[in-house]
Amino acid sequence: MLKVLRQAFRTGILTNRFPAVQTVPPDGFQGKPVIDFARCTTGDVCADACPTGALSFARGHKEPGTKMDAAELILDYGKCIFCGECMRAAPESITVAAELPPATAEKKDLIRRARYQKDKHKRWEIVEADSTSHPSGQSAENATSAEILGASVREAVYKLFGRSLHIREVDAGSCNGCEVEITALSNPIYDIERFGIHFVASPRHADMLLVTGPVTRNMAPALKQTYDATPDPKLVVAVGACGISGGIFGQTYASCGGIDSVIPVDMYIPGCPPGPEALLRGILFALDRWPGRK
Repeated sequence: MLKVLRQAFRTGILTNRFPAVQTVPPDGFQGKPVIDFARCTTGDVCADACPTGALSFARGHKEPGTKMDAAELILDYGKCIFCGECMRAAPESITVAAELPPATAEKKDLIRRARYQKDKHKRWEIVEADSTSHPSGQSAENATSAEILGASVREAVYKLFGRSLHIREVDAGSCNGCEVEITALSNPIYDIERFGIHFVASPRHADMLLVTGPVTRNMAPALKQTYDATPDPKLVVAVGACGISGGIFGQTYASCGGIDSVIPVDMYIPGCPPGPEALLRGILFALDRWPGRK
């Protein structure tokens, strides 16, 4: 026992200072693909390499007001599993950033588009693209309010609930990658309980459902029952690519796809899987939305 105490004192405090300080990802961390739309003139190559359809290159229609062939390149971070195959297929126009897209309340914020048309030499040239190749996630106002919330989250939780925030984690059919990261939220480094946030065993005691995985057909009734058993008002957070869109599994005879195909969702946290800090940030953003929830 004395040896354990001695080691604990020597180790010191390990808990990070999130959200005041963000952890720098380790070397080799593979995050979101970032596309230079102006240089990406062979969208079908990287789209063919994408295993989940997060990248698509639709062509065959005419540019409005002209007779020129047109196409649209779409990048959906909600479907992306961050495998890097698109970068390997088109390294001249796609790079991988050392970060994941931030959580968002709207799935459309995870989508980026660019339109192309063929020039006189039958080569694709860009006509219009989103101002950025990756989503901002939250507006500057929301980001600021989230920082304020993170700095005083105990007071915010008490103001919203009159007590601690209770989360029920629901595995609707995941590979358990997201569960590993969620479990890390309770370790000494991330220590989610310092924010007054606790995981509970029953949805009847929960304020928030943290749902992972594509919803398997067999789990759909159980997820609905869990949602109904959670007292109002409640928040639902979809975790990871599978929770947002079905991920690599998609929508099949055995899978319903994303969480919002079964129950309403208030916040989406992209990643495959999202790390503990991304999960914390998404939970704080969800709390920040609470006063505006109808």
